[in-house]
Amino acid sequence: MSEHTQSGPAAGNPPDALVDACGLACPMPLLKAKQSLARLADGQLVEVRATDAGSWRDMASFTALSDHVLEGREQRGDVYYYWIRKAPGGAR
Repeated sequence: MSEHTQSGPAAGNPPDALVDACGLACPMPLLKAKQSLARLADGQLVEVRATDAGSWRDMASFTALSDHVLEGREQRGDVYYYWIRKAPGGAR
């Protein structure tokens, strides 16, 4: 399998929350990400880690259909990393 890469958040900018969804199958990584975003304040950043390959598509689709911003995503070995910033004023 080829490695997926896109730029992640700027170095030195730690996330406000971390979701470890490794070992969970679809749709759990996305559900865990949504639950974490619901607890964050507007503009805060969550980092999601998952091992489910389908999460690559799911996180991109979710953020494209919401007001949240997928700031970056990358694959390191068998783990997928996502950085999602909560939309101001909540999300649709």
